[in-house]
Amino acid sequence: MKIISKITNAVIIAALVLGVSSCGDDDDGNIIIPTENIVVTATADTDLSLLVAALGAADGDLVSVLNGTGPFTLLAPTNTAIEAYLAANNYADIAAVPTDALQQLLLNHVIPGEITSTALTNNGAGYATTASTAGPDGASISTYYNTTNGVVFNGVATVTTPDIAASNGIIHKIDAVIGLPDITTFATVDPNLSRLVEGLTAYSFDYVTTLKGTGPFTVFTPNNAAFDTLLATDPMWTATGDIPETILQTALDLHVIENINVTEADLTDGVVNTIGGNVTIDATAKTVSDGADPANVATIITTDIQATNGIIHEIDNVLLSPIVPNR
Repeated sequence: MKIISKITNAVIIAALVLGVSSCGDDDDGNIIIPTENIVVTATADTDLSLLVAALGAADGDLVSVLNGTGPFTLLAPTNTAIEAYLAANNYADIAAVPTDALQQLLLNHVIPGEITSTALTNNGAGYATTASTAGPDGASISTYYNTTNGVVFNGVATVTTPDIAASNGIIHKIDAVIGLPDITTFATVDPNLSRLVEGLTAYSFDYVTTLKGTGPFTVFTPNNAAFDTLLATDPMWTATGDIPETILQTALDLHVIENINVTEADLTDGVVNTIGGNVTIDATAKTVSDGADPANVATIITTDIQATNGIIHEIDNVLLSPIVPNR
């Protein structure tokens, strides 16, 4: 099961106000209820002093937020992680980071609700929604986790010390700062989309540059199984890059809608214009079709993977033939 939630700004605000305390067991089997909240717990840890300073420096009074009832899951970069981030981005210190950007960066490390390392490991991999509202029109940003080799977020930050209990949630120390993701971030870090990355980087395509741009974009991303089905139609195709350039470009173009961030809630029935032509959406059935004869239909199997510059919906088939090509 994937942890993926659609949390609107209102729900996030509610999550910052309402919640329950976390608890654990001591060696004698007695329940221990932590008495210190996340901020106090982090402040007492010298390895998190830069994080605490950043919380105080950022817009949004994040110290008060994390002093709230919660519950929260805080992915806490260590001092070494923050120092590396500052150096990589040419910031002399935390005070040099714009306070509004710092707010969204830090909120990208806060997941409303309490998620233990055991819950993450049991799920294996998936998406969670953070408290950052850096998406188009204030949309809440997603984060991808994978537990194949430790618990890793967005392919960059590994949990080094899990499950530090607090009265209003839980802290997982991590070894890197998690930057705000664009669409290419999730395509790159989610192994189930590796075939798509093969296609995006084939030939002289500039899709990667485009999808790192301002956007917003709505992208229907075929998963590996979808591409494997397409590759199986020709014995000469063993990788996405083996597909002839014109066919592959047509296919990739059909999966990108420009200048709009369409969430699952906003999907409506009808014809939609993509970079490569028109496709038809059936919001009730959660399908996208490309107008081939017979129609090539893809089912939307994961929705609302939200990046800063657009949104991804994972589909189980590759669209190939536009209904009405762009003129």
